[in-house]
Parts: sequence; C-alpha cells; structure tokens
Amino acid sequence: MVDRKLAGAHYGLKDWAAQRVTAVVMLVYTVALVVFLLLLPNEHGAWQAFWNNAWVKLFTQITFVALFLHAWVGIRDLWMDYVKPFGIRLCLQAATIVWLVACLVYSVKVIWG
Repeated sequence: MVDRKLAGAHYGLKDWAAQRVTAVVMLVYTVALVVFLLLLPNEHGAWQAFWNNAWVKLFTQITFVALFLHAWVGIRDLWMDYVKPFGIRLCLQAATIVWLVACLVYSVKVIWG
C-alpha cells in the first residue's frame, strides 16, 4: 500500500489557478462595464436598452459565477487554515456553500427575471 501525502508541490495548484482565472474574468467585466457606461448617453432609455442586451446579461451572469467561485476558494481556504475543529469547519463550509448557492440563484432571478 502506498501512503499518499496530502500536501506537496501541486497541492492547491487548481485553487490558485481558479483564483487567477476568476479574478481576470471579474477585472475584464469591470473595465468593460466602466467603458460602456461612460460611453452611454445619460438617458434612461439608453441604459435600459444596454441592460436588456442578452450579451450583457450573459457576461454579467458569468462574472457573478466567477465571483462566487472566487469567494468559495478564498473562504474555504480561510476556514481550512484558521478553524481547526473538524465539526465547526465542516459547518462553516456547508453554511458558505448554502449562502453562495442562494446568492447564485438570486443573481439568476435578478439578471434574467
């Protein structure tokens, strides 16, 4: 039987990559949103038309999913690093998952509803 190490050079590489990719998605969205909003005329109809575009809604939803994944990796690492009792850590992680899924469902309702 081979003993497996739970830590090593590649432990957390996927989490590190996920944090970077989701951060880039959020950065691109923020820059694009600021540029588009600065270029829009200051009229209610123009803003309403902008937010009713399917590509804006899709880009916004993708960004929210990236935000929730980014938050999950960060908070999960925080719980793993600083909360040592397994039961408490498990409860905190479960509560975080429930909260983030609820936020995801609500974001779909707001963006597409």
